Parts: sequence; structure tokens; C-alpha cells
Amino acid sequence: MTQYERMVAGLLYDPGDEEILKEQGQFLDRLWELNRLKPSEFKLKEQYMKDVFAECGEDNYIELPFYANWGGHHVHFGNRIYANFNLTLVDDGHIYVGDYVMFGPNVTVATASHPVDPELRGRGYQYNKDVHIGENSWIGAGAVILPGVTIGKNTVIGAGSVVTKDIPDNVVAVGNPCKVLREVCGRDREFFYKNERVDI
Repeated sequence: MTQYERMVAGLLYDPGDEEILKEQGQFLDRLWELNRLKPSEFKLKEQYMKDVFAECGEDNYIELPFYANWGGHHVHFGNRIYANFNLTLVDDGHIYVGDYVMFGPNVTVATASHPVDPELRGRGYQYNKDVHIGENSWIGAGAVILPGVTIGKNTVIGAGSVVTKDIPDNVVAVGNPCKVLREVCGRDREFFYKNERVDI
């Protein structure tokens, strides 16, 4: 089994393998070009996502700069996704993002990790576990999502949270480690901020 095949299978592998670096490098060069676009060059940003991402739906928008280990090549975007500044996708593994997801600024989604054993880590080994983010979720500013996590649909992850375990559908979850605070409820349809009523 090649190092690339081990990477795809989620096994321990050497990310410095020549075959891997050669393929990865072409996407990183394209990412470098993406991050030099003007804010007004919407169509070119959209074309990048269509060309490079594993999957990309319609009406997605990324504020630059955007960072990704494979340039987004292992990213699967649904439709109408908004990503604020400094979204970092450690996409050595696959990242699946459902429709209508919103990312606040400075969010990190990581699929890659390293062994705890110092000898293995010293030899540079890595492994990847896919991340899934359900439709219509909101990932707050500065949140970090760790490898192998699934976040349910309609869920809010509070700003600054570190998500180490799966989070279910229809909840507000916050903290480090991130835990469910409460369910999304009828009051959320009536009040948009503290005691301020929805008036539209």
C-alpha cells in the first residue's frame, strides 16, 4: 500500500511522501493565486471552488484569505455556504459541509492529527479522519472543529468553542470542550437577541 493509499484509508502515513507532496503542491499553488484576488472578483473565486473542491454547489461565498492544506481539494460544499475571513480547512481528509452553513471569522476545521506516541510523532506520521457539518448550521467565530467530528443540522456552535466530539441536530453548543447548552426552540423564532423581538 502506498503512502497516498494509506492517507486515503485514514491510516498512519508519511505526509512528506514524494507522491503526496507532488499532488498537494499543485493545489497549494492555485490557493496562493486565489488569495491574491480582489474582493470584487466574485466569479473567479466561484470558479476556483468549482475547479478545485471535491464538490461545490451553487451560490457559495468565501471571504479571503482562505487557507486549506490541499487548497480545498478534499472539501465538499453544498449550496449557499458563507465563509467569513480566515477560514482554515485542514483538508488532508475530507470535509463535508451541508447547504446554508455559515462560518464566522477565524474558524478552523481539522481532519489531520498526529499520534500521541512521541516516537511515531517524531517520525512525522499523521492520520486523517473526515469531518461532517450538517445543513443550516452556524459555526461561530474562532471555533475549532477536530478530526472525526460530526455536527448535526440546524446547530449553532458558539464562538471560541473547541469541538472534540459529535454534536447533535438542533442545538446550541458552546465551550472547550464544546458541550450542548440547550436545544433550538420556539423562543428563538420570537427573539433574535436576548429580549429583542423578531420584527420582520
